[in-house]
Amino acid sequence: MMKQLVLCAAIVMSFVSCAAVKEAGVIENKENKTAPKIEEKKMTKATIKTNMGDIVIELFADKAPKTVANFVTLAEKGFYDGVIFHRVIPNFMIQGGDPTGTGRGGPGYAFADEFDPSLKHTGAGMLSMANSGPNTNGSQFFITVAATPWLDGKHAIFGKVIEGLDLVIKMSEVPTLPGDRPKEKIIMEKVTISK
Repeated sequence: MMKQLVLCAAIVMSFVSCAAVKEAGVIENKENKTAPKIEEKKMTKATIKTNMGDIVIELFADKAPKTVANFVTLAEKGFYDGVIFHRVIPNFMIQGGDPTGTGRGGPGYAFADEFDPSLKHTGAGMLSMANSGPNTNGSQFFITVAATPWLDGKHAIFGKVIEGLDLVIKMSEVPTLPGDRPKEKIIMEKVTISK
């Protein structure tokens, strides 16, 4: 009888000690767990230095990654340096990015449209791709100076002016020649990308 009692006590003690170790392990793991570190989202910006002043644009890399990558690649290669804004229309937009300055040039390739339903042409300062129809994006872009909702779903938005909107509006109002071409050249001297 005594042997059975000692055996039962030993079994009970082993369960209790295992449970205590297991419980301690659970507590220890809870204490050692930390919330995952969230990297600070770094904003990608483009600064368009022109002969009239600077325009700073936040690029929407999270919502239009291919379009932003195209723009950033061209800018970093110096593609836009010295290129003009060849078309300006008051209460509508300014357009540039054509190395020929005619409105018909581009980088020698086209890529597909990239639309995010949360991005709309709701007001001034929206940066969008200029194109000649679906999936014909290249290097040309425009910046709105007013709401242009009829462009939604036709021109991919990939950024927004965060500094220099007054300059964009001023550019849209310069005197023009036929074809909405500015009488005085508006030159993109340099486009720089920062993160």
